[in-house]
Amino acid sequence: MTATDYDAIVLGAGAAGLMCAAVAGQRGRRVLLLDHAEQVGKKILISGGGRCNFTNIHTAPDRYISANPHFAKSALARYTPADFIALVDTYGIAHHEKTLGQLFCDGSAKQIVAMLLEECAKGGVEVRCGQPVRAVTHADGIFSVAFGDRPVRASNLVIATGGPSIPKMGATGFAYDLARQFGLKIVEPRPSLVPLTLGGDDVLFRDLSGVATPVEAHAGKAAFREAALFTHKGLSGPAILQISSYWRPGDPVTIDFLPAAAPGWLIDAKRARPRATLAATLPLPDRLAQTLAERLALPGELGAQTDRKLADAEARLARWTFRPNGTEGFAKAEVTVGGISTANLSSQTMMAKSVPGLYAVGEAVDVTGWLGGYNFQWAWASGYAAGQAL
Repeated sequence: MTATDYDAIVLGAGAAGLMCAAVAGQRGRRVLLLDHAEQVGKKILISGGGRCNFTNIHTAPDRYISANPHFAKSALARYTPADFIALVDTYGIAHHEKTLGQLFCDGSAKQIVAMLLEECAKGGVEVRCGQPVRAVTHADGIFSVAFGDRPVRASNLVIATGGPSIPKMGATGFAYDLARQFGLKIVEPRPSLVPLTLGGDDVLFRDLSGVATPVEAHAGKAAFREAALFTHKGLSGPAILQISSYWRPGDPVTIDFLPAAAPGWLIDAKRARPRATLAATLPLPDRLAQTLAERLALPGELGAQTDRKLADAEARLARWTFRPNGTEGFAKAEVTVGGISTANLSSQTMMAKSVPGLYAVGEAVDVTGWLGGYNFQWAWASGYAAGQAL
């Protein structure tokens, strides 16, 4: 095979790269898929506890974070959850909806990786893994990639190497370095879907490590009603992971510990059970109820408290303020907020406006979804868009 035998080289054999390569290959393009890891789809394999939360049936553009909130609309409209579900069904992969529109394999995430590899095989995609990309150059409309023992060349190059989240899986900032090499701008990357850490007056809540409860978490204008989990470092659980994408250092996070409670519920509880204590009244895990009651400084029976004090306590429980001192970083982040600026890219094709033949897809791009299958759907959709354009 000569150096110019490929129509496209896809860097990164994760969700977006596999989809892009498969689509382009099945359109008759000669595609080479490269990855520095020993095996493809490593993040797919660990996702969803090994069962891969492969999409979300409630996917919509407003469930994605980007400097340009409209950018994702085109790709998401042209490759929908129904399209990916149809592909999964074609392969006979059993799946189920867990909660909130999240779809998981009944069996193993390995089935999704095997499916994508088979789709690549149908398109004649050449897959090579286990060696790093040493250099990428571009001249006369041709991209040259130093990989393995010989350079490879193509007229199109796709950046699908993801973001720096979960470095133990081999994740790096390679996509950003390569994008900068070609003059593309980067929206500052930061950890997303990540636990928050607590310090100062909030440290005592670390003693509740392992306690979980349904809450409504707020950061800025964003709010999520799911479970929160106290950890030995701070706060986690689905509600906190979701809110972490919107939280900025220095900002507070407010928690409604009883989001389903009707106004005046604590005063009503006093009327019904005047001899009960606040800790015994709170419909929360015992350790959490006791801690909150101590912080509210309402000792003794409810009947001994004024209605004003109980109303104030109710208000605090509905807007309990934490001031996180940070996050657990990229090591524990499921994805990355930020990345290659969408201002550089065509929303139709994912190609760089200033560098014909250069594309960026998936997590490498400044498009980040909510927890629950949304980021995989962006990977499929953006990969499909680029694959159709190659």
